Amino acid sequence: MRAQCCVVGGGPAGMMAGLLLARQGVEVVVLEKHADFLRDFRGDTVHPSTLQLFAELGWIEEFLDLPHTRMPQVTVNMGGRDVTFADFTRLNVRCPYIAFMPQWDVLDFLAAKAAAYPSFRLLRRARATDLIPERGRVTGVLADTADGPLEVRADLVIGADGRHSTVRDRAGLTPVGSSPPMDVLWFHLPRHPQDHVPFFQGGKGALISIDRGDYWQLAYAIPAGAFAELKAAGLPAFRERVAHLAPALRDRVEHLGDWAAVHHLSVRVDRLPRWHRPGLLCIGDAAHAMSPAGGVGINLAVQDAVATANLLGPLLARGGTPEDADLARVQARRERAARITQAFQLGILRDLYPKDLGDDTTGHVPPIFTAFRTLPPLRHLLGRFIGLGVRPEHIAA
Repeated sequence: MRAQCCVVGGGPAGMMAGLLLARQGVEVVVLEKHADFLRDFRGDTVHPSTLQLFAELGWIEEFLDLPHTRMPQVTVNMGGRDVTFADFTRLNVRCPYIAFMPQWDVLDFLAAKAAAYPSFRLLRRARATDLIPERGRVTGVLADTADGPLEVRADLVIGADGRHSTVRDRAGLTPVGSSPPMDVLWFHLPRHPQDHVPFFQGGKGALISIDRGDYWQLAYAIPAGAFAELKAAGLPAFRERVAHLAPALRDRVEHLGDWAAVHHLSVRVDRLPRWHRPGLLCIGDAAHAMSPAGGVGINLAVQDAVATANLLGPLLARGGTPEDADLARVQARRERAARITQAFQLGILRDLYPKDLGDDTTGHVPPIFTAFRTLPPLRHLLGRFIGLGVRPEHIAA
């Protein structure tokens, strides 16, 4: 099979890059290893920057017809006190709020829009296994599919296959890591109409609660590497931790019948010093894996995809082949935003999470909490940082 661009990975970065390149007339093949997008506990926050891109594409009303909830402000509760950490209401964008929407709905929406372009092709159940090198350049991808081995030749390969990137590994691109402050345990509990659960509750651990209509999607943050210790203490002790942070859910924590109901995410924060080699560019988590803090990972990945399409799309559409200098332009444009965001996640937000399982921060108010309570302008600055990012991208005309 031949294409001008082969995108490995059908996540937010890969689908957006494929869509925007096909919109410019570039022949694109996206390889997605799964048969569908129905995987739980993926990032589900669609930030104002991404909503603005849908508005620029003329699709925002249709997108917002999908089931979602909206959060115009991020409020944190610690020590029994609420404080607004991020306020999006003053942003000069079409949608000044975070939309919580299952990622599979976002990806299905992108796939449907991309399918309207004749130069776009999405191959499901196509797992990339290796790269095709020729004379020092990546010229394609080898993949396993339901119909057998597949070879895709391309002028450009985009690695958008996440934090455990096969493409990155096969290219010999090695990330450098930073020490994250936490791991995350994801799980569901039923939601009742009368429930009142804070979005972020600090205390014995930290609990993030996302309203999914008929259920709560919950993220319990623990110190990095502490899952084995928590598990050894037993499931009843874990249920009690959850009930302590969210008393409104005490009557249903028994729904956590075994540890299989709890999904452990070992948080990894790293980045590639070099995002590319001749014929290959990594974007999104393949280039810079993010912490879940702030929910910015999806939106940063989408921004990478927009920059990639803006900078490389016209060249590919003319029938050109991107050289290493062209790929370096994408990294140069996006790297600073990734570095600053990772530094924010690892530094400023560190005090919001417990340092060990014995910590109970219920009566502890960290300095950052006090700063945001006493200096209201900070919440608008953080709203801009989280909502739009360091360098928001826009759809090229």
